Amino acid sequence: MDPNATLRARLGLLLSLYICQGLPTGVFTQALPALLRRYDVPLTVIGFSGLLAMPWALKFLWAPFVDRHFSPRWGQRRSWILPMQLAALAMLLVIAFFDPYRLASAEGVAQFFVLMFLVNLFAATQDIATDGLAVRSLDFHERGVGNGVQVAGYRIGLIIGGGLLLYLIGAWNWQAAFLLMVVLQLLLTLPVLRFREPAPLPPSGPRLRYHEIFTSFFARPGLRGWLVVLVTYKVGESLGSAMVKPMLVDMGLDLKQIGLMVSLVGSFAALAGALLGGWLTARMGRARAIIGFGALQALGVAIYAWLPWQHDQGLPVPLALIYGINAIEHFVSGMAMAALLTAVMDLSRGEHAAADFTVQVSILAIFGGSFYLVAGIVAEALGYTGYFLVSALIGLVLLWPAAVYCHRLPQLAAGRLPAS
Repeated sequence: MDPNATLRARLGLLLSLYICQGLPTGVFTQALPALLRRYDVPLTVIGFSGLLAMPWALKFLWAPFVDRHFSPRWGQRRSWILPMQLAALAMLLVIAFFDPYRLASAEGVAQFFVLMFLVNLFAATQDIATDGLAVRSLDFHERGVGNGVQVAGYRIGLIIGGGLLLYLIGAWNWQAAFLLMVVLQLLLTLPVLRFREPAPLPPSGPRLRYHEIFTSFFARPGLRGWLVVLVTYKVGESLGSAMVKPMLVDMGLDLKQIGLMVSLVGSFAALAGALLGGWLTARMGRARAIIGFGALQALGVAIYAWLPWQHDQGLPVPLALIYGINAIEHFVSGMAMAALLTAVMDLSRGEHAAADFTVQVSILAIFGGSFYLVAGIVAEALGYTGYFLVSALIGLVLLWPAAVYCHRLPQLAAGRLPAS
């Protein structure tokens, strides 16, 4: 069979799976902040919606279980991917019949948060299996492009579950918009139904106990420096992005404007950035891509400060300027994430691919997403202009671990570094 055709088929499958993850995530990261603000929910409560991401941050706890327990008939990864996608689909169906006017009450917000938490739990578990499948399916020279496709697929899901959903709620109604999400999720499940998974890799050594899977990963020579990079790399970007949608609502944009133009334009820009970033990472090298794209990511957050400054001065803020700034920030963020995930994949061991990949992205989620919880408090204290400038400065300052450690990545992946 043509190797290029085989690669395209593998990338197409991964694309559909990562779109499935991005769709429900888009609901709570892209659509939910604007919807909550639309019903006058305080910024502090919107900030605490970051707790909905806990399954993504803590999924490493059950990643070894997903790695080890499966049905040989269905395949190591399909055994988890299929039921988790169907469970997430069922939760979206329940949400379709949720009365959005209940978001005006604390009880309604709490009930909706429970539903979104379950969606994220199922999507995060699917992600564990999908990441393991990606590590198993892609060779070293394919991983730059593969991670570009991964981030692009995830961003397409964000477009659908975020921007498109907001637009459809504004143009149609809540129930019709979410029912369309259910249909799309069902269609995206079809490729994995037809997929025939390769046999799992045989263990390269004695079977590790649960905690030894993690301790053996962290004990690898030179890894402590890389852990610092994971802790710091996304902090500034995560902090800055948390208040973009509430800021736009406060500036007077309606849900259709935010959904159709801002979220869609920004997410398509991130998709393009991820594909370009993955392609450039394979040519520039992991270290230069991670550092360079990380600096661009921080500057992308900084330019948001121009919008509230103009608005506070009573100056007109053209929609084209809002869309352009949003697109720039998403484009460079997509580049940075594609570069970082390529290195994450390089450091994942084949026999523990899901656990190794998951624990690294969980560290990203925990230390990046934790700042989401205080975002509303900081924004209310500094105002939007100061908030975005401080977020960008934090992002630039916290690039120093990447500058120090990322040049060691080739030796680290090959296990040729002494302990740091």
